[in-house]
Amino acid sequence: MRCLSWMVLAWTGWMLGIGKAGPLDHWPQGAEPSKVGKTLAEDFLTREFRYQTQPAKAHLGVIYPEICAWYGALALAHEAEDPELSAALIAKFEPYVSGDLAQHINRSAHVDYRMFGTLPLEIFTMNGDPRCLELGLSFANAQWETTTEDGITTEARYWIDDMYMIPILQVQAYRASGKIDYLHHASRALRAYLAKLQQPNGLFYHGPDSRFYWGRGNGWVAVGLAEVLRSMPQNDPDRAELLLGYRTMMAALLACQAESGRWRQLLDDPESWEETSGTGMFTFAFATGVKNQWLDAEVYGPAARKAWLALVEDLEPNGQLRGVCIGTDKGPSREFYLERPRATGDLHGQAAMLWAAAELTR
Repeated sequence: MRCLSWMVLAWTGWMLGIGKAGPLDHWPQGAEPSKVGKTLAEDFLTREFRYQTQPAKAHLGVIYPEICAWYGALALAHEAEDPELSAALIAKFEPYVSGDLAQHINRSAHVDYRMFGTLPLEIFTMNGDPRCLELGLSFANAQWETTTEDGITTEARYWIDDMYMIPILQVQAYRASGKIDYLHHASRALRAYLAKLQQPNGLFYHGPDSRFYWGRGNGWVAVGLAEVLRSMPQNDPDRAELLLGYRTMMAALLACQAESGRWRQLLDDPESWEETSGTGMFTFAFATGVKNQWLDAEVYGPAARKAWLALVEDLEPNGQLRGVCIGTDKGPSREFYLERPRATGDLHGQAAMLWAAAELTR
């Protein structure tokens, strides 16, 4: 009887995705990360960019949420082993590297626009196109042409958003070129920001002069740390410091995850509304930690699973995510963050859910 009871429990656990295989291995029909991610990626393929739809802003070119979503779609296509999707996403980029649409690449010395280089570097890692390597490295190199006294790029603003924007470009340059200096650029920036912005509770203020725990802002941090750590050699001298900052933050995030599985617009404010782009980013960060054994799988795996299933609930049939905070500068008050409009299909949310889908598929 004891043996039969154990078999029933084991089978039930497998069906729920919490058995021996782990909480991130089995999904209800319709919630499979690879399939959901493909829906998101196909939605991205149909989109026009802001420079095409808003002529008054055409001079700004391709903007960072578009790059973030494109990068996530490519990662999903790669992890899902979907060559047709990969080819379509790469074909969408070809006019930018071949010259026809190159005028819409913004080379301004600003972290938001430097992000563009992340995309051709990802394509290079997929197909070895030397044009993409040259283009992507030109952005990474330009970002580090001038540095501050503490050795990081002068483009640093000490907004927590930068903890993704700067490291992702530099770590992508490392992945594509193999040159360790790029990785150390990324880790040096993260260490400087950890020292200035991480609070004793593990979370991050939006900036030194904006003392609020904004959800998506902390999401940028979580994803930036996870992206760099997963490419960093075990013996790298910066690894221990980054891993400590990451784990401290993950514990804080676990403590403020809402019962629904989502996280809030202001992480520590129980009256704040639940927001989905930050939830997608934290799902990615938790899943990356579990899969790389930086985090306790029995604790963080179920939390990541719950968050993913909540995101799936918030997805429209056409692949657009509800409940996304629109683009947000640093705010002066609690009300500023709580009153931010919520959008459906905003690429900040699409990107975050694509990243989560890719990591859960990996």
